[in-house]
Amino acid sequence: MTGPSTKHHSMTLHRGSVLRRLRSIVLVLAACACGAAAAPFVRAAQAEGEESAAAAAETGSALPAIDVRELFRAGGAIGIVIVALSVAMLALIIEHLLSIRRSALMPSGLAEECHDLIVKRQFKDAHDRCVARPSFLGHQLAAGLREVDLGYSAVEKAMEDAATEQSARLFRKIEYLSVIGTLAPMLGLLGTVWGMILAFMEFEAKANPQVSDLAPAIYKALVTTLFGLGVAVPAVAAFAFFRNRIDELVAETSLLAEHVFFDFKRALAAQRRAGQKRPRSNRPDNAAPRPAPAATPDRTG
Repeated sequence: MTGPSTKHHSMTLHRGSVLRRLRSIVLVLAACACGAAAAPFVRAAQAEGEESAAAAAETGSALPAIDVRELFRAGGAIGIVIVALSVAMLALIIEHLLSIRRSALMPSGLAEECHDLIVKRQFKDAHDRCVARPSFLGHQLAAGLREVDLGYSAVEKAMEDAATEQSARLFRKIEYLSVIGTLAPMLGLLGTVWGMILAFMEFEAKANPQVSDLAPAIYKALVTTLFGLGVAVPAVAAFAFFRNRIDELVAETSLLAEHVFFDFKRALAAQRRAGQKRPRSNRPDNAAPRPAPAATPDRTG
């Protein structure tokens, strides 16, 4: 039987999902508005590009075409390293999308099952149920169930420590995206600086060098910077996305864990109030009874 606390939390999660959907709709509408506002500028840029292409065709000069295979060859060894980082970034993003989600951190039905077992004071069965379904919520509830004999304060402290530990693990897992987002542009800059050095060394060896002789070397040197920025931008964006998702899911999981123990907390408070209202005698229970007063002898007669 599901308690009122878990029902209240389900309603809270439902309201949160509705708000997130409304926020997504607002963002989509804002993006559409920005696209509509930018449409005239895009058409103007396209018209300008068509005019430039027509002028180039009239003068007989063609615009340079970018060959992807030539870009990869120009990147060299540093470009290969950056491409390997991009593959690792893509694999991390896919793994995080599968593991950092609500159904993975808060398995469906686990909170309701543990709540019913806790109400029935079947703490061992509830702990075994949490261990059998390892997740963020399962670890947090299992940590609290191990301290039920010490009262709700110990349960709350154990769940807070477990939440801190699990959230730290999640943040460490997404930290690799931040590292890739930092390393990729630095490697690109390193490749560009090295390419510029080689270009100017070749430029110095010629007696009367032309600008056209230097341009191909500079173009090849800038390729690694392009690769680095192309990897860093999605890596940093993905890191920010997953960091916000972890903050949101950790807060929801901690709130749900508190609601699971809500009836247990109320039962302990009711027992405490009942103990305070119980009348207490001045004499302790284990004190020996007082002896009856001795009878005085009758001296009359």
